[in-house]
Amino acid sequence: MLAAIGIGVVLAGPPVAALNIWLSGLVERQAREELTLSGRRHMVLSEARIARAIQTLDDLAARGIDSCRVSNVDALRQATFATTPVKELSIVAADGRTLCTDVGNQLEQRKVVSSEPLAAGSRALLEVIRLGSQPEQWLRIRRPGAGSGNGVAALIPSALFVPQVSTAGGPLSFHARMFTAGGTLIAERGDAAQGAGRGDHGDLVIADLESSRYALKAAISASHFELAANQADFRALGTVASGLLAILILVTSVLLPRRAPNNPIAEIERALKAGEFVPYFQPIVDIRSGRLRGAEVLIRWRKSDGTIVAPASFIPLAESSGLIIEMTRTLMRRVCLEAGAVLGSRPHLKVGFNLTARHFANEEIVDDVRSIFKKSALRLSQIVLEVTERQPIENLTETRRVVAALQGLGVKVAIDDVGTGHSGLSYMLKLGVDIIKIDKMFIDSLGTDRNSNTIIETLIDLAQNMRMDVIAEGVESFEQVLHLRDLGIRAAQGFVFSPPLPCSAFLQLVETIDPHKSGGDLSAEGPAAAIAAIARSDAA
Repeated sequence: MLAAIGIGVVLAGPPVAALNIWLSGLVERQAREELTLSGRRHMVLSEARIARAIQTLDDLAARGIDSCRVSNVDALRQATFATTPVKELSIVAADGRTLCTDVGNQLEQRKVVSSEPLAAGSRALLEVIRLGSQPEQWLRIRRPGAGSGNGVAALIPSALFVPQVSTAGGPLSFHARMFTAGGTLIAERGDAAQGAGRGDHGDLVIADLESSRYALKAAISASHFELAANQADFRALGTVASGLLAILILVTSVLLPRRAPNNPIAEIERALKAGEFVPYFQPIVDIRSGRLRGAEVLIRWRKSDGTIVAPASFIPLAESSGLIIEMTRTLMRRVCLEAGAVLGSRPHLKVGFNLTARHFANEEIVDDVRSIFKKSALRLSQIVLEVTERQPIENLTETRRVVAALQGLGVKVAIDDVGTGHSGLSYMLKLGVDIIKIDKMFIDSLGTDRNSNTIIETLIDLAQNMRMDVIAEGVESFEQVLHLRDLGIRAAQGFVFSPPLPCSAFLQLVETIDPHKSGGDLSAEGPAAAIAAIARSDAA
């Protein structure tokens, strides 16, 4: 028996060793490809952001915007709203001094860390700067004026020039850095230890890239040790398999497929078929009357063991793979089934669903909405479709046609996260939407940052002129509620009212604060009643 085991070990050893070598090589190749893909993808995004900034600067220069006159500052402000991801536009002297910005005179000291041509043969400059005593760096694109005249410049957060998540949408598992062509660090992301390994430079898997358009270069690295850690199961399998050739065959034919790394797309497909994606509802409240106006439907992945997975872990992958289309259909059908009767009996309540740019590539979404809600208790007039800006809309003409077709059904269309996406103001002007939703970033700064007040006031004025409704997102305090009311906003959502609720809890909330028979009892306990109390006390 012992001799047989020894022979089995000898016979199984070479194939198991070969398998481990092959697996290690495969993992390293895949890791290099992932690093290179991440670098290329973000380099393209970085080039696109710079190109949008340059286009805006060229347009301003062509209009003669070169001084701090009130009309010029207004033009800068409008251009900032229309150009994502530019956070500030300014008039700059020939020596690089900032004369004024889109919010007026700018007294904050700006230290230029480096300045070099944006591209070969270009007069525009790519500059890394610091604002005052802040440690964070910003990227400034400066377009000098003619001769010794003033120029214009765009300020972009440096964090936008490095990846924030991995290609699969999860936490960053590598060390990413972006430099100017001259070697000045613009930004970095990820733990440097992830790119340092446990030894010298030879322990790294590195992807170096250079922009073909601008003076940018990127370096993305991860250690062999971190990458090899994913293969611990395979190594243990090889050790066991080398004991007995029979066990090697059994493990290879039965267990190995089960132990192979999960394909996240296949896992999402399986979860869709199993009905594991469920709706959560975040209430939207009228902050003047305290009444419930409806809810935004958010998706959660509820696994068979009861674990709840947040959208950030799977939505980016669903979007890139195209599964977001079927995921949206599933969510709409489930809302109709689970909440259609309660919400349909209250036609004043709206139900919002998030869509991406992919939904507007053709009229498939129009057919989906028509067929899904045709036999539902929910009316089409209760449906709001929110255009998210995680992906840029490439064909505005086609998108405008799809938006018009949806509105023809009676559906309302909103732009989500206005102010932080690819081109929120441009979408407002060109898509003919019904509602804009102001991003939490501006709400957080209310009362402390005059820029946020100015931006919100401008958005409200523009929305009113274009007959659009306005909803504030991410409201977390009653002080913010009062500020929003003073600014003229009626509708809001956020944790000050309620977190996203599972369907059963949301329907209970609806029955409590909006009883069907009474048409809405504002004395009921609930988030809307709290806002009504604020409204009454403020009026007193």
